[in-house]
Amino acid sequence: MTSELLARLEELSRARPDRVLRLRGSLEADPLELLIFRGFSCSTTHPTAFDPDQPVLPAAASLESAELLQGPLTPGSEVVLAGPLPASAFLEPQAWL
Repeated sequence: MTSELLARLEELSRARPDRVLRLRGSLEADPLELLIFRGFSCSTTHPTAFDPDQPVLPAAASLESAELLQGPLTPGSEVVLAGPLPASAFLEPQAWL
């Protein structure tokens, strides 16, 4: 289910290049953070495969919250537009407004 959720969120992000979705959770005992921007996901806490066809999110990962940010990101001055909420709250296009 998590990889399907991630794929849907990536798809929605393509239509909103002015938004970044930050997902937070855990991978075993370690904190996990993913950013979704313009249809792509990247992990800021764990290494990922260079191949975009490989899943960014390992099967053992769990997602706990999501925040919608104004994009592109500017370090030190992030603008949070919504959240933290469950990642599923951003499955509808109107949630990205």
